[in-house]
Amino acid sequence: MRTLWLSLFLSAALGAIPNQSSAGETRAAQILDRFEHANQWRDHVMIAAHRAGSMQAGKTLYAENSLAAVEGSIAIGAEIVEVDVRRAKDGEFVIMHDSWLDRTTTCKGEVVNYTLAELKKCRLVIEGTGAVTNETVSTLREMLLTTRDRILINLDNKLDVTDLPGMVAEARDLGMADQVIVKENLWNRHRIDAASAALARAGGSFQFMPILADDSVHDAAFADEVDKAFAPHAIELI
Repeated sequence: MRTLWLSLFLSAALGAIPNQSSAGETRAAQILDRFEHANQWRDHVMIAAHRAGSMQAGKTLYAENSLAAVEGSIAIGAEIVEVDVRRAKDGEFVIMHDSWLDRTTTCKGEVVNYTLAELKKCRLVIEGTGAVTNETVSTLREMLLTTRDRILINLDNKLDVTDLPGMVAEARDLGMADQVIVKENLWNRHRIDAASAALARAGGSFQFMPILADDSVHDAAFADEVDKAFAPHAIELI
C-alpha cells in the first residue's frame, strides 16, 4: 500500500483553483500555496511521485530515488517528489529506501557500512529490467539542489526521529526549508512527544507530515491526537 499513498491520499485530500500566482514566484512557491490552502484550490488534483517517481503509467522508467526520476516527475507536472533518507558510514545523508544496497544498486551490503565515496561507486539499477544506469547514489544535498524552486520534496526519514533536524538544516542552508515536507511514523504519545521535540530543534518554516499505519495504530482517536499536536496539512495513511 505504501506505493499508493501519494497518488491516492493527496489526490483525494488536496485541491486547487486556476493559478493566480504573482510574476517572479517560483513554481515551488505556487505548489506550496496549493498544499497549505487546499480548500481554496478545490478543482485541482495534487500529484506526488513516490520514491522520486520511478514508475510512470505502470512502467518503471527510472531507478527509484534517482535524480533522473525527479527530472521525469517534474517534466510530467508532478508537484511533490517523495524520497527516502539514510546515512552513509561517515554520516552523510544519502537517498536510499532500503537499508541494503542489493535491490537498487550494483553494490551489496548495508548502506551504513559504506562511506559516501564508496557509495558513489555504486550504480543505480532500474528495478524489474535490471538495467544499470550511469547514476550513482545521491546525497540529500544533491537531491535538494535538483528540486530547488521547481517542486516540493517530501523526505521520508529512514533514520531516528532525532535525525530530522539535520535534514531540515541541509535544506535551510540552501534557502529552501519552506520547500521541504518531512515525515515520521507515529504510533503512541511517546512518539508524538519525540517528534515534537525534534521538530522544535529543527526550527520553523518547513512542513511536517505524520505517518499513521494501521498495523501500529488501532485507535481512530489517535488521529485526532496527532492533529492537535501538529495541525498538519497532510497525513500519510498506510
